[in-house]
Amino acid sequence: MALHRTRNSLLALLGSLVLLYALLLIPDSDNSAVRKASGTPFAWNRDTTWKRLEETYRKARTLDKPVLDSALDALSLRAGKQLLALQDTAEVAPTDPAWDELTSVFFTMAPLVAADTQRIDWFVDYYTRARIVVKKASASWDMDSPAARRTLYTLLYGMRSAVEEVLLVSGKTTFPPVILVQNEPSACPSAVLCGITVHSGDLLVSRGGAEVSALISRGNDYPGNFSHVALLYVDSTHTPYFVESHIEKGVAVATAAQYLADKKLRFMVMRPRTSLLYNAMTPHKAAQYMYYKAFEKHIPYDFKMEFHDPSAMFCSEVGSYAYRRFGIQLWQGVSTISSAGVVNWLHAFGVENFVTQMPSDLEYDPQLAVVAEWRDAETLLKDHIDNAVMDVLLQHADKGEEITYSIWQLPFVRVVKAYCMVMNLFGKPAVIPEGMSATQALKNNTFVAMHVELKQRTEHAVGEFVRAHGYTPPYWQIVGLAEKL
Repeated sequence: MALHRTRNSLLALLGSLVLLYALLLIPDSDNSAVRKASGTPFAWNRDTTWKRLEETYRKARTLDKPVLDSALDALSLRAGKQLLALQDTAEVAPTDPAWDELTSVFFTMAPLVAADTQRIDWFVDYYTRARIVVKKASASWDMDSPAARRTLYTLLYGMRSAVEEVLLVSGKTTFPPVILVQNEPSACPSAVLCGITVHSGDLLVSRGGAEVSALISRGNDYPGNFSHVALLYVDSTHTPYFVESHIEKGVAVATAAQYLADKKLRFMVMRPRTSLLYNAMTPHKAAQYMYYKAFEKHIPYDFKMEFHDPSAMFCSEVGSYAYRRFGIQLWQGVSTISSAGVVNWLHAFGVENFVTQMPSDLEYDPQLAVVAEWRDAETLLKDHIDNAVMDVLLQHADKGEEITYSIWQLPFVRVVKAYCMVMNLFGKPAVIPEGMSATQALKNNTFVAMHVELKQRTEHAVGEFVRAHGYTPPYWQIVGLAEKL
């Protein structure tokens, strides 16, 4: 009799577990309202140009030095005159053909400079001076204008890309990690970070090494180099703190050591222009406000990317919200994500707003001066491969490929998620971030696996290319290698 009762109890328990498992198999319902964008993704459409430039580099490597020097002397003289003309002109419209001429000459010089490494320092310095001129000119542009946005992107992103192609293709791996661009004056407390003098209220955009970082930096109508934003607060003892929002823990404060220890491939320091401030201490006040707010209460990460609602914040929103409290609206010209494939993939992770504030686009805000840029020489090629792989994956997304997951794992991950929610109640981060569902966590695992697998194969292909040709493949070649895998 006892055996019979035990068997019935086990059968009842087993039935309950089967029923619970079946219930936990029920897919999530999606009733979220998506704020779609009506923009147009930027496309270079210059494949012929890129191939011609690579062929120029191959030929330049065989030229006698006097011949190469003569060609570079003529181009550098022409480039210098172009920059002086733009610098001396009061206002230059974004549609002025002088900007196209500037980028054309700069791109033409790039393969020749890569073949003559003695010119690289000059090339980087020219890029720095050109960036200052471009940013100054953009102060009078309407950043809601597609022409202004495309011109600024072509110049700033395009010229940075050209510089990095020169560094990689030339094989120069000992270049200084810091480029000091413009020492915009500031009355706010200061500190030193990686040899850069930074001030309270500065904004640092950076690129992390995680797969999702590549998605954030490239999943934009204007694909960029940055995936994260931090607001710098410097206290009265000149100690720097970084107020930022992470997927894993929401809004938090990091020391300089913690900020740098969080893997970064690059970062750029930006500062509000002094001429635009009614009060010179406004940047410090905005940073200080956000610093103390981070300790007042827990602010979760905003997966929806809704920058109008401060109850939850994604990384860009931290700086945007702090400055908005003091009358400064950052991101003059909001970000748009209009590619159907990118929208579908980001929506799979909970994003609902595709007219938002993306980290890379902060560089194009004319209210901000670029102070300095840091990049890790050892990971520069990794950065390019990560970007190329993500660009190819997003091509797959635009063709209708979805991020799938194993539904049979869903019940187990939902149990883990329940445990994580308890951890969150006690203010502790968990393996599945607050605000991310079990389904989204499984999709994230799939996405990471997709990126890692293609990246490993692309890295191998890049190595084969170097052995066959004797130089690192330029970006368009890396994309082509990844497309074939």
